[in-house]
Amino acid sequence: MPAGTDEVTVTSPTLVEPIPLTPLGKGSVQFVQTDAPGTRHRIRGDIAPGTYPVTATSHGRTVATARIAVVAEGSAVIGRFVVGDAKRPLPGDGDPGAVRPGSDVIVVLTDRQPAAGETSLTVKSPLFDGPLTLREGEDDPGCKCDDGSTLFGGHTVVRDDIPAGRYPMTVVSHHGQETTTRQVTVAGPPVPHSRLPWLIGGGAAVALVALASVAVRRRRRKRQAAD
Repeated sequence: MPAGTDEVTVTSPTLVEPIPLTPLGKGSVQFVQTDAPGTRHRIRGDIAPGTYPVTATSHGRTVATARIAVVAEGSAVIGRFVVGDAKRPLPGDGDPGAVRPGSDVIVVLTDRQPAAGETSLTVKSPLFDGPLTLREGEDDPGCKCDDGSTLFGGHTVVRDDIPAGRYPMTVVSHHGQETTTRQVTVAGPPVPHSRLPWLIGGGAAVALVALASVAVRRRRRKRQAAD
């Protein structure tokens, strides 16, 4: 607020009562809510879910406006819902980031209001070969989660044949009652898998062992026939 401002009041159709703000300190231009009587910021219990205006006024003059989203009681409050390379820091919430085809990834979701008794969530996306299960507290994928949120996480692999583009990633939560979707960008060449040659070599070895076994059996049969 401009220097010399002595009072600010916040109002909204969502609030039980207006919220008076006071200077952070003597002469401060920052106004904050206090714990004094009449400064509660309870949301009305009879208001329908939706987005509503919030207005700050000073001596009857509007000085700032904002919007506040009201969700149904007990609804999910999804914070971070991201996917990122398992070997790199995860993107922040709202950062689209990008993943490469064939890359090993971690999917992380935080919910500040998880459903009671829900310890796992299901994520579906064209990025993956099938549904991915996120488990509560899975690993610790670089998420501080110090805001009281419940952390869900899981590991999977991006399809190596998926074209570059943007794809939806949807989580089903609150025992199947809610869905939340984020858009994920796929870009860059497919990630080579170093384990593929090993698998081929292992397959060849198994085949050689099998052929050797057949040859041994045939020699035994010939010996038995000669005897």
